[in-house]
Amino acid sequence: MSMTQSKSTSAARWCGLAVAAVIAVATAGAASAQQVLVMVNGDPVTSYDVEQRSKFLRLSTQKNHSRQEVIEELINEKLKIQIVKRYKLDITEKDVDNAFADMGRRMRMSPAQLTQVLAQQGVDANTLKERLRADISWQQIVRGKFQSSFQIREKDINDALEKSNKGDEKDLTGTEYTLRPILFVVTGRSQAGRVEARKREAEALRARFNGCAEGLPFARALRGVVVREQIKKSSGDLPAPLRKILDDTPVGKLTAPEVTANGVEVFALCNRNETTIESAAKRQVRERIFAERFERQSKRFLQELRRSAMIEVK
Repeated sequence: MSMTQSKSTSAARWCGLAVAAVIAVATAGAASAQQVLVMVNGDPVTSYDVEQRSKFLRLSTQKNHSRQEVIEELINEKLKIQIVKRYKLDITEKDVDNAFADMGRRMRMSPAQLTQVLAQQGVDANTLKERLRADISWQQIVRGKFQSSFQIREKDINDALEKSNKGDEKDLTGTEYTLRPILFVVTGRSQAGRVEARKREAEALRARFNGCAEGLPFARALRGVVVREQIKKSSGDLPAPLRKILDDTPVGKLTAPEVTANGVEVFALCNRNETTIESAAKRQVRERIFAERFERQSKRFLQELRRSAMIEVK
């Protein structure tokens, strides 16, 4: 063997040893990152799980959570996932993606933006989706297992309203609004000045609008104006600010102009009636009572699962 060949062989061996050493260090680091902290009925909770959940909780709640708090949450999540597998519930990817999108909407983000924000904080979006999957499944199980306890009587709701509102009669009845949307169309890439001009036209119609019988045909005859089909809305389906706008608008008049994606829109309030449809206040009370009962049954069931589980701290 020549001197050159000998040097080449030695260099190759050295490189091979160096690569092996790097791989060994990387493998050791990965193993450290995946260190098992707790076994829950044979399922591991790793240090990586704790790290990911801690980052997510810090992002979502704007505060730090102790390591033990995070571990306890992950233990509960493992138990939920295990009971879901036992019941063989079919939670689709679409269900999870919809829940993920809803979370983004509450934070005023698209799913892609939420994924990006999570990534910037070092959180894998799939970690959050797994949590959502567990929560969706758990809700179905608790609802089914304790179904009878979620039957809320009308007397329960009225008693709660009586206690909180001193029997205010308006909170016990609903209101149905009959509306006709009127759109002042703004097409294409119109300048802001065009939108302002259409707002002035809407205000002019609002000033002279005097009842749906006469006002709607007049509005329909205006250039670039579309009178849409009648819609009916219950007070229980509307947020408080919108209910106030409709309650403050006289019947036969128009709401204030609002800029939308298609132009400037007003609503003609053609009728407003008291109805037996559930009021907003009653719906809120119903939802609060349900949430309280669900939380109580959920905690009780989770405690049962923990008592019968094999939880081994490493």
